[in-house]
This record gives sequence, C-alpha cells and structure tokens, in this order.
Amino acid sequence: MTEPASAVGEGSKGGGASLGNVAGESSGAGPPADTDSPHASAVLEARDLVKRYGEREALRGVSLSASRGELVAVIGPNGAGKTTLLSILAGIQKPDEGSVSRAPAEIGWVPQQAAVYSKLTVAENLQLFARLEKVDDPRATVERMLELTDLRDRAGDQIGELSGGNRQRVNIAIGLLGEQPVLLLDEPSAALDPRQRERVWEFVLSLAQAGTTVIYSTHNIQEAERHAQRVLVLADGELIFTGSPGELEIAVERGEGDAPSRRSGEEAGPLVSSPDFESAFVAYLRQRGH
Repeated sequence: MTEPASAVGEGSKGGGASLGNVAGESSGAGPPADTDSPHASAVLEARDLVKRYGEREALRGVSLSASRGELVAVIGPNGAGKTTLLSILAGIQKPDEGSVSRAPAEIGWVPQQAAVYSKLTVAENLQLFARLEKVDDPRATVERMLELTDLRDRAGDQIGELSGGNRQRVNIAIGLLGEQPVLLLDEPSAALDPRQRERVWEFVLSLAQAGTTVIYSTHNIQEAERHAQRVLVLADGELIFTGSPGELEIAVERGEGDAPSRRSGEEAGPLVSSPDFESAFVAYLRQRGH
C-alpha cells in the first residue's frame, strides 16, 4: 500500500495518533487541539480500517486520530472511501479489519441526507429524536438544542418551511442530542447556497470551539482549507496524505509524496484556492498512482 504523505513522519499508518500535531493553523478553525501527548489527548482513534465489498476494497488500512475540539476534513475524489470511512466510525457499517476506539453511542452521525420530518416543527423533531435517543430529560435537551442552533424563534415552524441551511442546523443538532464528544458530518454543506453554507459553518465552528471534535467529508477544497486544522486525503480507499492545509498546498505544488517538515515554530502558509489548484490536486493524485 502507498504510504500516506505527512509532515508528521512515521506513525500516520497503524496508530494515527501522531496525525494531530498541526491543528489550529487554518483561518476560521476552532481552538488548537492539545496535541502535546497525542495518545493521551485523542478523543477518537481508528486503526488499520479495511472494508471490502466483494473483491473491491473500499478502505485499505486507514488509520486516524482526532483530538478534542479538532476539525478534520476528509477529502478525495468520488469513490475514494470518504463516506465508507465515516459510516464505519459512526458504527453504521462494520469494518472487515481494524478497530475504532469509541462505541457508536459516543459518536454523533449526520448523513448527507437530512434525517428530519418536514411536517413536524423544529421542536417536535428535536423532541422525537431525543426520545428515540433515550436522553434523560427530552424537554431540557430540546431547550438546549434550540439555544445551541439559535432557532428558538423558529421552534414552532415546520421543518419544510425552513431554509436549507436551517434544516441542516437542525439535522446536525439531532446528531448531537446525546451530547456526544465526536461529530461526523458527511458533506454538510452540499446543495446549500453560499449564505446558507456560511450559517451552517458558523454553527459547526461554534461546536468545535466548545470542545466537540468534528470530522467532515467534503468535495469542496475551499471548505477544507478554510475550516480544517488537518486534512486527510483518501484515494481508492488509501490514505495518501495527512497534514495541515498549508502542507497539502506544498505537497500539491511540488507533486511530491511527502509534505516537507517544518522547523519548530514555523507556520505553514495558507492553502491558496485558485482555478488551477483543483487541476494541480488531480495531478498530485495521479502522481501517487490514483
């Protein structure tokens, strides 16, 4: 298997814990995660995940870890294994090999398709799913989520009357009704207009700032650059890069397998999104055999 490129050196495969040492460099991201002791601070770890569908391997030995309050973007072309990875972390699917450190009940899962009832109000949806989650106090939980989503004034409105961005905020809130420390988002801003997308990300960033670990998949390079503290690149089921957005830019520009290491205290430059970047990124994937 092709080893993933990384500025963090050895340990990105099989342990994943060392993947969290470059958090907090991207503008708009949450607070830097405490990564001085990766194994001690890791909120979620996955080791050597393998998933097969017949003879096809959808995941090939993928490992990762994430710290408290960290934002991790999972990017890659269609069919790379992004949704498969998130669904395994969420416990929706079981891996054929490998392990996940947390039980599904400890992980919030928000699929791309909103899991809400359009004929019910915002409050009714939250109350319904709170009861399904068997939370101790559904009424208090609904109040907390209305406050968290900033949708108290829309509590009595049917979901079908909300904008796409507000529906997605409710969808994300449902994923966290159990106050899980980890939130998984599959394409959280897909099909949203720029204004709706901005409101969703304001909400997600506020969750990370409060300590929720957020791992999200996206096809949008700009969303990875703008919000993620760390980027994982999947291609054909393999983890081929892990590092900060700035390190990904350097790797793409140089077309190299390994992102260069930095001297202590040296910051990676921003990932510049340009019309040529996507084609350069595709070229990088091809150079890596994808």
